[in-house]
Amino acid sequence: MRNHTVRTRPSAEEFPRSEHLAWKVAEVATDTVAVIPEVEEMVINRIIDNAAVAVASVLRRPPSTARAQALAHPVSRGGAGATVFGVRGAVSPEWAAWANGTAVRELDFHDTFLAAEYSHPGDNIPPILAVAQHTGRSGADLVRGLATGYEVQVDLVKGICLHEHKIDHVAHLGPSAAAGIGTLLGLPTETVYQAVGQALHTTTATRQSRKGEISSWKAFAPAFAGKMAVEAVDRAMRGEGAPSPIWEGEDGVIARLLSGPGHEYTVPLPEPGEAKRGILDTYTKEHSAEYQSQAPIDLARRMREQVLARPGGFSAIEKIVLHTSHHTHVVIGTGSNDPQKFDPHASRETLDHSVMYIFAVALEDGAWHHERSYAPERARRPETVALWRKISTELDDEWTRRYHSSDPEEKAFGCRAEITLTDGTVLTDEIGVADAHPYGAQPFAREQYVEKFRILAEGLVTDAEQERFLAAAQRAPQLTAGELDQLNVVLSDAAITRAPTIPGGVF
Repeated sequence: MRNHTVRTRPSAEEFPRSEHLAWKVAEVATDTVAVIPEVEEMVINRIIDNAAVAVASVLRRPPSTARAQALAHPVSRGGAGATVFGVRGAVSPEWAAWANGTAVRELDFHDTFLAAEYSHPGDNIPPILAVAQHTGRSGADLVRGLATGYEVQVDLVKGICLHEHKIDHVAHLGPSAAAGIGTLLGLPTETVYQAVGQALHTTTATRQSRKGEISSWKAFAPAFAGKMAVEAVDRAMRGEGAPSPIWEGEDGVIARLLSGPGHEYTVPLPEPGEAKRGILDTYTKEHSAEYQSQAPIDLARRMREQVLARPGGFSAIEKIVLHTSHHTHVVIGTGSNDPQKFDPHASRETLDHSVMYIFAVALEDGAWHHERSYAPERARRPETVALWRKISTELDDEWTRRYHSSDPEEKAFGCRAEITLTDGTVLTDEIGVADAHPYGAQPFAREQYVEKFRILAEGLVTDAEQERFLAAAQRAPQLTAGELDQLNVVLSDAAITRAPTIPGGVF
């Protein structure tokens, strides 16, 4: 990897295009280096993972709204169209990216990468796959495009922090998806450069989508970025340009949205001819909750027996303090200063960003479920509310240091829990990474991805359709042009009728 220094450049300064970060990203996208076997294997895993969480969310309102909008946009000229999770047929590719991106993100249940910024790199799959289907590309083309999308997003996340300036993390997704589509289509570096710049320019937004009373836009936000990436590539292919230099310009992203003209960022990117390995740094979720809740859920399950072994059980708990990293404390902990994170009437989106709620339910139930754990009757249970409000987070410098460590064996996203009982006893335990993490107690492999799909598809997708999809996904690199529609999953006729009725809109 080569580290690239990125900073604001005055308009009067001579700054050749070849030095622009957008150009360097485009060069990564247009490097025809082969995809290594480990990356190909993980791409297949993530195709299965995305389908699993999308199927589980298809009947919820936001994905149903996105699907209704997509189905109002028939296949556009110039291609075969792209499929939409849950239903048969095809639509225009940018709208398939929109619908599928929303379904994938709705439950907050797919892969993650955390470094200077946070991200869900699997958000790259819907837009890149949609364009691949529409343009008749092969499975090998798709795998190459996804390897680029993951690589670019992981590298941007390692180098540029957005959240400290309250910019939403999907600002890294627009450029990564545009770069991945550029690889998929074999576009020239100049075209990808313009698409990356446009995609970044149109996908910078504030983090209010993940603050306070969190709404359904949290699921739509990455889908919007993917849709913008598809449209940016289309415009660039037609010869249209982008603001430049988009990151480094005097009124560019760094100068006006991030740390300002005096700050330098360091972004690692592969050398020419170096394999794109970024996807191997990422990790998926066993539980449907914000990633920094994954390890606390496992810790709560582990500590449950200690609590129940004490007289009074849960009612004997006086307080619980979770000592954790800055990210966890301020995003999903009490450091956010969001009273909504203690509201039993809060939205599902808010609850899955409250580690206090999540730890309380996981401690009581010894399990976590993507629907039952968020049900209104579950959140409003009086004894749960009482326990929930006894939980707080506390910033711990050592956990913050480990969160930012570049050593994968030291990097941690967990916490130390101190459960104080009314008799003065203090129960203490800690966990560094979730059980499903590559360095966790039970790392996910192909078997676990397939099992996750089967569990989430049960009752929604027929056994025959499950087997058909899994067979196609596991030979994704061998699928030929015109066969990528096999990577869609269709719900049973009985299941799809349970989707909510969506009111009409403009389309």
